[in-house]
Order: sequence, then C-alpha cells, then structure tokens
Amino acid sequence: MAAPKVAVVGAGVIGLSTALCITETCPSCSVTILSEQFSPNTTSDVAAGMLIPHTYPGTPTHVQKQWFKETFTYLFAINNSPEAPEAGIHLVSGWQVFKNTPKEELPFWSDVVLGFRTMSEAELQKFPQHRFGQAFTTLKCDCPPYLLWLEKRLKASGVQMYTRKVADLWELHREYHIVVNCAGIGAHQLVGDEKLFPVRGQVLKVHAPWVKNFIRDGDGLTYIYPGIHRVTLGGTREKENWSLTPDSSTTKDIFDRCCSFEPSLQGAQDIKVKVGLRPSRQCVRLQREVWSQGGVKLPVVHNYGHGAGGFSVHRGTAKEAARLVGECIAALQGSSSKAKL
Repeated sequence: MAAPKVAVVGAGVIGLSTALCITETCPSCSVTILSEQFSPNTTSDVAAGMLIPHTYPGTPTHVQKQWFKETFTYLFAINNSPEAPEAGIHLVSGWQVFKNTPKEELPFWSDVVLGFRTMSEAELQKFPQHRFGQAFTTLKCDCPPYLLWLEKRLKASGVQMYTRKVADLWELHREYHIVVNCAGIGAHQLVGDEKLFPVRGQVLKVHAPWVKNFIRDGDGLTYIYPGIHRVTLGGTREKENWSLTPDSSTTKDIFDRCCSFEPSLQGAQDIKVKVGLRPSRQCVRLQREVWSQGGVKLPVVHNYGHGAGGFSVHRGTAKEAARLVGECIAALQGSSSKAKL
C-alpha cells in the first residue's frame, strides 16, 4: 500500500510526543496533527511539568515505572545537550514532605530520579508541621517552550499541523488510514468515555528567581516548582469541576499555603493565574481497536487519560502508542497484500 496516512487528534504534550514517536518508529508514514488548540492554549501549557509520578490505580506498577523511566531517560538526554534551554528542560532538587510517615517510604520511582534519600532531622526543621520527608533531584519541563520545541521537531520531520475541531473520529476515515486519539479531556465527548473526568487545577505562575528548590506536600495539593523564568505555585484537585475561570479566593488560599512553606514568596512579583482540566481516569487508556461501519474499517489507537501525571510518563506512553500504530500498519499491509492475491 502507499505510505499510510495517520491523523493524531490533540496537540498537548501527549499528542505532540505521540506524533513524534510515530515518525521515529514508522518513518514511511505521513503524519498529520489535528487540534482545536495548539500551544500556548492547551491544558499542557498550564501544567508545571515536574517529573514526579502520579499513581494510576488501574495500571500495573511495573508498567508505570517503565513509562516514567523512558520519559526520564529521554528528557535527561535533552537536559545534557545544547538543546536544553530551548526545550525548557532543567534539573531541580528539593523535598517532598509528609505530616505522617507514608506507607511506602520508598516509592516505585525512587531509583529513577537522582539521589533519592530520606530527609535528615536538620532538613525537616524547615517544615515544622511535617514529620517525614524525601529529598531528590528530578527534571522539570517548562511547558510552553517544550511544546514549541516538540512542534519544531515535528515540522522538521514533515508532520503537518492543522487547527481543526474534530467532532467525531469517524469523519476522518476518508482522509486517513489510522486515527490516534490524544484528545485529553476532549475524549469525554469525542468517544463518550464515561470513565474520564476532569480534575480542575488552578495554579499561580510568579516571578521569584531566588526560589531554587522545589517543595511538595505529600498530599499533592500544595507545591512550589521553580522553572527557568517563573515559579509555579499550586494548587487544587477539584474532581468533576469543568470551570476554566480563575477563582480569587482559591488564588489567595494557594498563595497563603505556599508562603507557609516558603515565607520569602511574600515578595513574589507579577502573579499570573492559570486553570487547566486534568484528563483523569483510573488508568491511561492506551489501546488499539478497529471501528467499522458498512464494511469500512478504521483502526483507532487511544492514548489519553493521564490526569496529573502526563509530563511524567508522556514519552513512555507515546512510544507504546507508536508501537500500536505499527501494529495497525502491519495489519493494513497484510490485508492489502491478501486483497492483491
């Protein structure tokens, strides 16, 4: 058959990195990205981009660890290259602190990040409300530059990008051989996934260049993540809340919580408020299926539902989605050669 045409729906970090992995593993493909929004207007642009895994109850731990390890290795190589500033990737050290000792003192990802250890009593004096902590170094993506860097790589690989609202994946069957669904929270409507729900996140992006270390409360609600130009302060986890409008009382609450960890933030300047809807479900939907209508078949690969953990596993799940696209191509080529016989 001619070069297979693949449409990737969605242009957040999952859509862009999935498209990139497809071009790397199936160079004969023609890949097009279709999305209603591109950076800087995606959910991924709001994310802090810290590589600290979120746990998916419905996914085996060894699979989650593999996704995280592949992502960390990929970004660590960029961090150790001249591309690092343009890609917005840098190392950041800091602490994750707990009011009570967690059941798992060693999380599954502790040997993937750098220098993971239990905090000393002296370090814990900085956090008088907390009794236990973990210190480590991880990677952070400053999201808008990273998305633009991915777009640049894609354009160099010949990938086409179009602003287009896709209301139904089936409408693409006349133009494309394979469709990849990376629609994030949009998949709720696009494929009617009732297991997918929004978890609203409101964050502040502030100018506080003296803050060099990350601080994260073990409950995942309060965090301070220093970027190259701005510090991300968070946050909220509001299930089933679809509102993208910033809430001023929430802004004050986030700022006060972060200042209780890092009082110097009282001097932060130029506070910008951002809201995003994390596409959450019990496990990432990463699978292939074949849709058919009236004897016409359309292979579809799904890669969405990463919730709060998209940046931590994006490259690992993108590689898996690209492998599934490869399986679809092999099946199409097998059926076209049978048709010739």
